[in-house]
Amino acid sequence: MSTTAIVAGPDDDEIGAALEAAGVDVTRVDGVITRPQLEEAGIVAAKLYVLTDVDQATTIPIVCDLNDEVRTVVYARDTVPEFVKGQLDLAIDPQLMDASVVADELTD
Repeated sequence: MSTTAIVAGPDDDEIGAALEAAGVDVTRVDGVITRPQLEEAGIVAAKLYVLTDVDQATTIPIVCDLNDEVRTVVYARDTVPEFVKGQLDLAIDPQLMDASVVADELTD
């Protein structure tokens, strides 16, 4: 069974492509992300949730509510809001770590 990931938000730093290159099945969601949209994208069974837009940080508690086993990652240049830090597994600035390195770490 392959790893599945949801990449939420614009993917300017190409984390989605890097995850796909590492063998992950990626579903992308964009715009104003809602609980039904996350459910439709398959969050209940996903292994990874990668958020690229910290303005959508309210999706992290929703994701954690829907899936206890999901690893939550923010891959963005902006600072993560304090209220989600407790539910976040990893926060990485794309300027500090290339998407392919992050993808390799997330899939090991």
